Amino acid sequence: MRLQLLSDLHLETESYVPPPAPDAELLVLAGDIDASWRSLELFRDWPVPVLFVPGNHEYDGRDVDEARLALRAHVQALGLRMLDDESVVIPDAQGRRVRFVGCTRWCDFDAFGPKERERAMRAGGYFQKVMQATRHGEAFGVEAVRALALQQRAWLAEELRRDGDWDATVAITHFAPSLKSADPRYGRQPGTASFCNDDEDLLPGAQLWLHGHLHCRHDYRLGATRIVSNARGHMKRGEADGFDGLRTVDVFAAS
Repeated sequence: MRLQLLSDLHLETESYVPPPAPDAELLVLAGDIDASWRSLELFRDWPVPVLFVPGNHEYDGRDVDEARLALRAHVQALGLRMLDDESVVIPDAQGRRVRFVGCTRWCDFDAFGPKERERAMRAGGYFQKVMQATRHGEAFGVEAVRALALQQRAWLAEELRRDGDWDATVAITHFAPSLKSADPRYGRQPGTASFCNDDEDLLPGAQLWLHGHLHCRHDYRLGATRIVSNARGHMKRGEADGFDGLRTVDVFAAS
């Protein structure tokens, strides 16, 4: 199964019209497509099925729990499939069954280990202030992010351990599963734990792991798992230089 992968288009401010990849069987949107949600309309009547995992900016200025429900309804009305702590099995043209396991997988600030958590959370506080989201009537700050992140990690770990009738598993998260996805422009600093998690122990549960969030591109392997991101980012910062909107990844070539 050949997948087209897009993330971090930031169409709330960027001017970009995503093209369908002619050889793709399915489109994966790995989050931060449009903070306003309006541009998700571009994917209505897409020529192949579309899977969407929300990014952090899909929750900007909103109550997180209310937005999860409203975003799902919005996406479904457009004919897209939202994966938010859930999985789906989709057959490819050859009849091979591919399980897609998806969630935002918020950062738990432990990418550098528990000893560095406090520093990482202090750095992450800036991003949460910019986001201006709420949960349970309070600001969606770093403690609330970490709590939700740990819930999602537990779900993801359990789902990836589960056996079933499928030929391959693809994990889709917005946040990266490894520090190896750190943006090379900034290196590894406390704020990097707001973008990457240490989920390397979960990687064996998937042949392919797709993510977004960092405004750069990656394609590497850890063990038997291939990790790929295809984020566009912001044109004015030069992040879109070299971005290929027609980029595809073959699920079974990754195994």
